[in-house]
Amino acid sequence: MCIEGPQFSTRAESHLYRSWGASVVGMTNLPEARLAREAEIAYATLAMATDYDCWHESHDDVTVEQVLAVIKANVEKAQKVLRAAVAGIANAGPSLAWNALEFAIMTAPSQIPQAARERLALLIDHRLPTKEGEPHS
Repeated sequence: MCIEGPQFSTRAESHLYRSWGASVVGMTNLPEARLAREAEIAYATLAMATDYDCWHESHDDVTVEQVLAVIKANVEKAQKVLRAAVAGIANAGPSLAWNALEFAIMTAPSQIPQAARERLALLIDHRLPTKEGEPHS
């Protein structure tokens, strides 16, 4: 479950998320992953848990101090993971994300208003022909 942050869920919100089948509540990932996909950027998240959400009755409510202590402890773990991941990424080859928009634009190029083409140029310019039927250079 992705929520706006930073914030702690209320107990009612926490139970609602669990009733939807969510077992992890985070404040990042979905917006960034979706935007990266639209920009044809290969993207991965390194997420580390900091606390139990407030539904967990056998644990005390979490405090900001407790979360910050766990974050500080996670830094070394994250650095180790990143060192290992960077080596693998360097040898991974092309990403499917680099062509995510290849078939995403279904509107005929001639029907896309110039204002929309200009507003979205950074993301779609390389996917649109310069003239009807001609590939973009």
